[in-house]
Parts: sequence; structure tokens; C-alpha cells
Amino acid sequence: MPEQPSSRIDLTHNPAALKALTHPLRVRLLGLLRSEGPATASELAAATGETSASTSYHLRVLARHGFVSEAPARDARERRWQAAHTLTTWDSEALLDQPGAEVFLATTRRQQVDHLGRTLDRHEADLAIGRLDPAWRAATHLDDYEVRLTPASAAELGREFAARAAELAARDAGSPEAARVVVVTAALPVADHPARTAEAPDTRPAQDGETP
Repeated sequence: MPEQPSSRIDLTHNPAALKALTHPLRVRLLGLLRSEGPATASELAAATGETSASTSYHLRVLARHGFVSEAPARDARERRWQAAHTLTTWDSEALLDQPGAEVFLATTRRQQVDHLGRTLDRHEADLAIGRLDPAWRAATHLDDYEVRLTPASAAELGREFAARAAELAARDAGSPEAARVVVVTAALPVADHPARTAEAPDTRPAQDGETP
């Protein structure tokens, strides 16, 4: 029987595994196995709109790099897959020294944005048909705002948020009121717009009533 998923796989010094996750479908397949549990290639094909041949191929690639493993089959004819870890982690600064790191980060971030959209659709549907307690209507939030931070402070914010989320999850473990909550965090710096004073001067001829 395959081992139960361990806590995490670190990609910081694993360029081959890093490269394997530069394909968006592999990222999504791994995410589905982690969130929804073991599945066959056919079941994952139905969930993603891909062919069974495609999902089967990409699952074998994920298995080769240790991301997934075979799960106990329900009968002799099927082949089920399960995630081998609950989390994928990396040291961002060290990771950037690895070949393919930029492609990996771009791929995973876009997949996380897509995942947020799919989760919002599912959340709204679950509320609409009564699968979630009405108390979640007030507790649910999706916020965005801007603050000015240094790189060190942005990194600290991520660490503290993750630590607080883990603390609350441990507190609520076993509570009948607890539900699966998808948490997506981001800290994306953007450059300031150039000052208006740096724009090209107005070279129009002065009109009547205007001071040149």
C-alpha cells in the first residue's frame, strides 16, 4: 500500500522536479489530488476537460518526480493516484538560482489565480444550494488593498499570516462548525507611475487668454 502523504516537498534544490511543475496541467492535477483526494486519470480528465491520455501521461511525470504515487485501487482494473505531499515549498531567494525558476513561478502563480476563480464559483454555488451554513455569508471575505512595505516586511507578512492560519486551523480541528476554507495570499509589488513632471512639456502655441 502506498505511504500516506507526508507534509511537504521542497523544490529549492531540485531542478528536475522544478521543471516538472512548469506545465500548468501538472500543477492543476497535483492541486486536485491534494484537495479532492485520490482519483483515476479518467476522473481527472473529466474534472479538467482534458483527455485521459493526457492526464495519464502527466500523472506519470508527476510520479517520476515524487509528487504523486499510486493509491489503493477499488478494483483490479483501475489505477488510482494520490498526492505524495500536502504542500510544495521553496526558498524564493535560493530558488531563483535554479534553471527554469522564473517559468515555474509564473506558471504556479497563474494557476493560483485560476484556482481562486474556480473556488469562488464553487463557494457561491455551495451557498446558493445550502451546502454551507448561512453563518459563512458574513464570515467569508475577499479583500484587496495596497500598503507600502519593504521586501523584508513583505516576507515577514507572509510568514506571520501562514503561522496564524496554522494556529487557527489547529484550534478548530475537530469542531463541527469547521469547513474547508481556501486561503489565497499575495504580496505583489508594483512600480510607481512616473511623476507627471517627467512627462513631455506642452508645446502648443499659446491661445488668446493663455499665458505662454
